[in-house]
Amino acid sequence: MTIEDQSSSSALPRTERPDAPAYLTRHRARRSVPAAVPDEQDESIPLYLRQFRGRDHRSDPVMYDGNVIGSSRAWAEVTRTKEILPERRDQLATIDCDIYLVRHGETQGYSSESGLTPLGSWQAHRRGQEIARRVTDGMTVEMLCAPTNRARQTGEHLRRGLLDNIELYGRGNPSIGQLRDDRNFRNFEVATPEGPRDVTSAFRIYHREMEKYERVGLGERPGWLVDIDRFWGIQQGGGDPITHWLTMPMMYFEPPVSCVRRFWRGILTVHAQTSARTVLVATHSGPIRAFATLAMGYDPGEPFNTEFVRVRLVAGGTTALVLYRNRVQEVVIPDLGALPPNSDSRFQE
Repeated sequence: MTIEDQSSSSALPRTERPDAPAYLTRHRARRSVPAAVPDEQDESIPLYLRQFRGRDHRSDPVMYDGNVIGSSRAWAEVTRTKEILPERRDQLATIDCDIYLVRHGETQGYSSESGLTPLGSWQAHRRGQEIARRVTDGMTVEMLCAPTNRARQTGEHLRRGLLDNIELYGRGNPSIGQLRDDRNFRNFEVATPEGPRDVTSAFRIYHREMEKYERVGLGERPGWLVDIDRFWGIQQGGGDPITHWLTMPMMYFEPPVSCVRRFWRGILTVHAQTSARTVLVATHSGPIRAFATLAMGYDPGEPFNTEFVRVRLVAGGTTALVLYRNRVQEVVIPDLGALPPNSDSRFQE
């Protein structure tokens, strides 16, 4: 083999593509063959494609703000944005009052009426500092809490955080009210032989009675004890007892709709009794979650410690905006006078 043959055999293969791509070759081939019949009559073309080609796509004008734009509807549909655009300033609703339903901070435990841990106190203080950014000069802020230790301590630390950052931001004389209890915002209750009790407050009664039945064996357990035992069993097993309360009717537990009704009563009562534009309510996760579920139409999940549901009462007194986890839902404010009273005497409001 000669040197020329060796050099030619060892040369790299040619990689250029002088021919047209396959899709362009097929397109040129179709264009070179004249159509024997129009597309509308060519049965080799699918019916949907013949109808599409025979349609006048500009006969239906596309309107925007009352004006016809020079585009086809297909182009308008393709370019339509999926983003939710904010309202313009002139379209924003006038808000009469902002209500923050804040869950309590981390608690020392649910087997007794204990208060917050140091972390829970810090959580509430930080939440108060965050809400202080929304306080303006001369604003009145009302402070409420559920009648439990963990909710009361959460409200106290919320107030301290508010006062700290109001001074830091240099706000002009806002009025921060003193913390007070409001039973409308209490936790859901259990009907015990000693009367309705908060689930945590009822734990000691439940534990005492359960121990008696386990040691002595006095026969069939009463219904209230069975309900609480099932609730705490889910809690101890690592489940979600609030989901159970929301979805499974329990004869001795206060119904979720009753909690939502008294929450609305508390909101409307404080709005009628005070001129405050902002109301902070330290309360419990169960009623907060029931309130958000009824507003959103689905269960949005358990609020974290010091997470809040925000209720904005729109001027006019007919609608409100419920905000939770980046979702906003407009709801009709219920007419509490037209609602039927709670027929269960165990949980009178």
